[in-house]
Amino acid sequence: MESCNGELIFDHVGHFGKFQIILYMICAYQNISCGMHYMASVFMSSIPEHACRPPGKIRRALFHNLSASSLEDVLALRSPDQKDHITVELQDGQIWELTRCSRTWRENKSHLNHESSGYGLNNPCSDGYVYDQSKWRNSVVENLNLVCERKWYAYMIQPLFIFGMLLGSIIFGYLSDRFGRQPVLWCTSITVFFFGIASIFILDYFSFMAVRFLLTVAASGYFGVAFVYVMEFIGKKSRTWASMHLNTFFAIGVMLVALVSSLVNAWWLYQIILCTVTAPFILCCWMLPETPLWLISEGRYKEAQGVINAMAVWNESRPCDLAELLSLDMSSSCDESCRGFRKLSIADLFHDWDVAKRTLVVWLVWFTANFGYYIFFMEAIWKKEDEHLYLFLVGALEIPVYFFICISLDRVGRRYTMASCLLLASFISVANMATPPSHKTLKTVAVLAVKTATGSALAFLFMYTAELYPTIIRCLAVGSSSMVSRMASFIIPFTNQVWIVLPQVLFGILAILSGLLSLKLPETLNKPLASTWEKTEEKAPENKDGSGEALPTAEKVVSVEAPPTAEKGGSGEALPTAENIEMENTEVINLGDSDGDQ
Repeated sequence: MESCNGELIFDHVGHFGKFQIILYMICAYQNISCGMHYMASVFMSSIPEHACRPPGKIRRALFHNLSASSLEDVLALRSPDQKDHITVELQDGQIWELTRCSRTWRENKSHLNHESSGYGLNNPCSDGYVYDQSKWRNSVVENLNLVCERKWYAYMIQPLFIFGMLLGSIIFGYLSDRFGRQPVLWCTSITVFFFGIASIFILDYFSFMAVRFLLTVAASGYFGVAFVYVMEFIGKKSRTWASMHLNTFFAIGVMLVALVSSLVNAWWLYQIILCTVTAPFILCCWMLPETPLWLISEGRYKEAQGVINAMAVWNESRPCDLAELLSLDMSSSCDESCRGFRKLSIADLFHDWDVAKRTLVVWLVWFTANFGYYIFFMEAIWKKEDEHLYLFLVGALEIPVYFFICISLDRVGRRYTMASCLLLASFISVANMATPPSHKTLKTVAVLAVKTATGSALAFLFMYTAELYPTIIRCLAVGSSSMVSRMASFIIPFTNQVWIVLPQVLFGILAILSGLLSLKLPETLNKPLASTWEKTEEKAPENKDGSGEALPTAEKVVSVEAPPTAEKGGSGEALPTAENIEMENTEVINLGDSDGDQ
């Protein structure tokens, strides 16, 4: 039987022509918005310096040897580690000692820079709080007073954000495999835009959290599906570079967050800028067609032919007849009972031992990469004097690294590049723990290096995972892997409570383990994307095919359903018609071979 290879389509209409470039730029542009919304939570949940508001107008504020006419000026100079009180003199002569969450009236009005031995009753902050507005003005924490006894509300913003990313990955991954890539891209982008605008006008905490949660679910869903969508439209000759540089646009979004947040300190204006970035994509996303590979896997051959014809026209290439190229019966249709078109679930990622091993290793690698990325990303920007500058550098550093990763992926392959990134990150992590705290520059370089290595691994894990699984379950495989990786973000805060360096120790161990296990995964370099799969019921006699060459063991059959036409076989006897037997064009993939030979 003739082997069905989806790459034949791109050989005819072009691997990365004008049609694919336009679709690619539309999807890549929206990745900028995803990067901005992802990183917005870094500043959204940060608690600014604050103090209890005194019951009157301030004449003078004193903190150590610093004196100012306004409390805000003093707060801008106080660091989060300093817990001393601020002494203020009001217009009516009263003296108050202010802490972050209480205020005390002083009877003794002399020696303002010393603590009073008079009245020491702590009064609640019934008049509210005063915030340092040097970084943000009218921020979420300030507007909702998420400090002191309400500060745990602010701490819930980031975990809920991560939980939304977790749910969005798996939910929209499943929906994309079930109903198609295009409707998911359209729905998620519309949701990101409107909920982003809605979050500006929300005045209470729970409504704000609900809106941000739904926005995060949609943004996470878009990001994973966009990778698969782009990969299914681009031929293998350009797939590596195109897929990897979707992350470049995400990094640009990270840089824009840092740039905008340093220039605009009004939270509502910052949110409007984030949302307007999505607006151009909303105007174009309705034009995105469904991927031909997904349409073929669903038996919708006529729609797939229409998309391919459009690709041929835009790319000025030869027309491609699917019926002739893939031996498809364009007049046939297939219902849900067809075996090849059965709707798959997450359980199908474990439907036999070979596939289960692959899935578990992929999940472990995802978990490890995100575990390290989260640890060292927060370490790179946390409690830095200029968080905006460090965040900008973190985003800018990733872009040139992606070029070197692409070269490695094309020269060395997926498996060895993955193992190298994880093992290198593990080694640098150990070196960082062994470096004395006094060597701040060296530790900063080590943190950025580990963050870059793990970030690079995450960047091409989207592509590698999509290549490891067939079209009918590709988005679900990527989504479930992303979901597992987000669990690392929940675990890290608990490990910090046990031992401050425990997260780095765990990452070092996991990085070595997952790096070595990733070498057991199949190599997908220059391999075509598979469409569907089913386990072979029986091995061929002596593992030989008709040519006498040995077939791979532990094989899976990746197929595109195609009802045959009645024609003569090699022996001169008529082949059975479509009413009697289904004939499948198959492509053999060895799921268990560690060398990835297929």
